[in-house]
Amino acid sequence: MNLDDLHLAARVLVGAAVAYVLGFEREIRGAKAGDRTFSLIGGGAAAATAVTINVAPQAIGGILTGVGFVGAGLILQGDGGSVVGVTTAATIFTVAGIGVVAGAGHVLLAVIVGLLALLVLETRHLPVLRVLDARRYTNLFPDDADMPDR
Repeated sequence: MNLDDLHLAARVLVGAAVAYVLGFEREIRGAKAGDRTFSLIGGGAAAATAVTINVAPQAIGGILTGVGFVGAGLILQGDGGSVVGVTTAATIFTVAGIGVVAGAGHVLLAVIVGLLALLVLETRHLPVLRVLDARRYTNLFPDDADMPDR
């Protein structure tokens, strides 16, 4: 194993590790996909990006498209055709993006985006940030469905 391989492996490890943290959050919040699924997606996206970014950058589009199918499967698994798991599906898409960023060599950016995503996911659970949870204010505004068409 040469130094280039070690750099690529480090990128993949960062992608998988950041994804694991987000998956851990989803798992403790009761989501259908958790730490293992997320780390596999983040690490896989990072690995595929790391080896293709210089020779076939369009492969990144394939990564994101493939992850879209995983997200769709999560959303449409509800009973009776109901839509569930939108936040988890969106987080899976974010994790794939983090993996792509890490795989492309922007490790610090991948960590920052991961921390931002974790902050967004935990907003309603952190005492200081609860004021930013829009659900607290829904009773103050009319629903769009209740508004007359113009």
